[in-house]
Amino acid sequence: MVRTTLFAMVMAAPLMLPLPLTAHHGGASFDVGKEITVKGTVNEWIWSNPHCFLKIDVKDASGGVTRWVVETQNPTTMTQGGWSRRTFTPGDEVTVTLEPYKNGAPIGLVRSVILADGRKLGAGGGGGAPRAPAP
Repeated sequence: MVRTTLFAMVMAAPLMLPLPLTAHHGGASFDVGKEITVKGTVNEWIWSNPHCFLKIDVKDASGGVTRWVVETQNPTTMTQGGWSRRTFTPGDEVTVTLEPYKNGAPIGLVRSVILADGRKLGAGGGGGAPRAPAP
């Protein structure tokens, strides 16, 4: 009886492993394929694993400010594309092309960033940004 139970537990364990891995890399929240561009001022640049985040303040036509939080890849991948811990400082003007959140929240997945000096950075290393993983 103990051997049967132990055997069943050992056989079932691998079936539980993929669930957290696929949940972490799901792209279902983003409107994949739809791109919007926002121009704003950097509030914060978070350089961390598993993903980096850029927070920017975007003014609308009436002068109201919306803080956008946009996600990039991990620091290793970003470094290969020319990004660094010092790419942004608060107050920098940037233009960000992103795939927005489906529910309309000011959240997105970075596709590219144009810096104030005109340099363009892709989000996936090199010139192009990666697509969000399929759900």
